[in-house]
Amino acid sequence: MPKICVIDYGIGNIHSALKGLRCFAENVVLSEDLKEIHDADALVLPGQGAFEAGMEGLRVRGLLDEVKTAAAEGKPILGICLGAQLLLEKGYEFGEWEGLGLIPGEVVHFPSLEGGAKTPHMGWNSIDPKNSALLVPSPLGRGWREAPGEGQTGAKAWNGTVLEGITAGTDMYFIHSFILQPKDEAHILAETTYGGLTFSSVVGKGSIIGCQFHPEKSGKMGLRIIENFIHLAEDASRRSPS
Repeated sequence: MPKICVIDYGIGNIHSALKGLRCFAENVVLSEDLKEIHDADALVLPGQGAFEAGMEGLRVRGLLDEVKTAAAEGKPILGICLGAQLLLEKGYEFGEWEGLGLIPGEVVHFPSLEGGAKTPHMGWNSIDPKNSALLVPSPLGRGWREAPGEGQTGAKAWNGTVLEGITAGTDMYFIHSFILQPKDEAHILAETTYGGLTFSSVVGKGSIIGCQFHPEKSGKMGLRIIENFIHLAEDASRRSPS
């Protein structure tokens, strides 16, 4: 059974992620301890709040280098909401702030939206495949594949990814005012449209995955994403030296 560490960096909305993970894994810990994080097979970076506060929470606890090292070692990392945003290079909330830089790109405020849509974007909205190639590790331990291919839609497009088993157009629960803007479209796994704007709702690079929505609050299909991540962690655990 893999060890999953939910990183405690002083940001709210962590316990719902813990609850979701514990539906599928026994060895799930909440910790800011460097050794606990180092010894984990996979990391989860949840949270809801400001970009600056999130990065400062990691910095003052001395966790920045440990998270970057885990990423370099190929450990699965799942960022949720604010945690997904911190995976990118920069954020522009109340200024300009450096992110973890694990996925090239920036986090920016929603631009002007159509139809009277307001921010924060809060509530249920659908996710759909991005029609570009993305190399992702199979959560079922089948190695690497190219997905989604041109012309693929729905569950077929996401086979072998952390979104395996999710149907295109499935609603997930969002609450955010800032959006993920990866530099490379190959790092976009799913998109969502709000107020006439299509933005990245799931991003990934290697074993690093970011969900702008809250899978742990998104019902059965959201929990499927968490379950797939656990499978990815199991595969990493089998490959790691004892």
